[in-house]
Amino acid sequence: MIHITLGRMRYVNPQEDQLGREHVGWDPNMGDEALFRANRGCWVLGERAEKEQYALLSCEGEVRMAIEIDRLVPVAGGRKAMEGRFLKPGNAVYDAYVGGKPPVESTRNPITYFDSSHDSRLCGCGCGEPVAGGWFLAGHDQKALHARVAKIGTVREFIDWFDNTYVEPTAE
Repeated sequence: MIHITLGRMRYVNPQEDQLGREHVGWDPNMGDEALFRANRGCWVLGERAEKEQYALLSCEGEVRMAIEIDRLVPVAGGRKAMEGRFLKPGNAVYDAYVGGKPPVESTRNPITYFDSSHDSRLCGCGCGEPVAGGWFLAGHDQKALHARVAKIGTVREFIDWFDNTYVEPTAE
């Protein structure tokens, strides 16, 4: 799980901010939507972040928000932003962490990672088995890939199909 330590709310220039935000950080008067929009990015996230399903936002010794991550998207300068949703009471991750002390000790780096019993999802190949800390069970990424190749035909036919279908994203 990703843990992010926030500072108090501060104003930023929307023309200079990669996400066009007016402020970042935490303020006790912020609602959940404002807290999520202000702090979903722009973070320097390591390779491990790509495998994480949840993030916690903490400030002043208390977890303020839990986020379920759908994906990480690149923003300027090699930083990333989270796409997903903030969790609400009744969700197991929210109930376990929000309002409590941060699950990790404070460090100079605002980004830390920790293992949690809540870090499990179903394998991305569709087998229905739970996976902790990643998207696939060992070898199941290849199983999923080859199943999709077989739907097109041979590997060569898949490559031809991909090359004719894929459109390279343009930089904004």
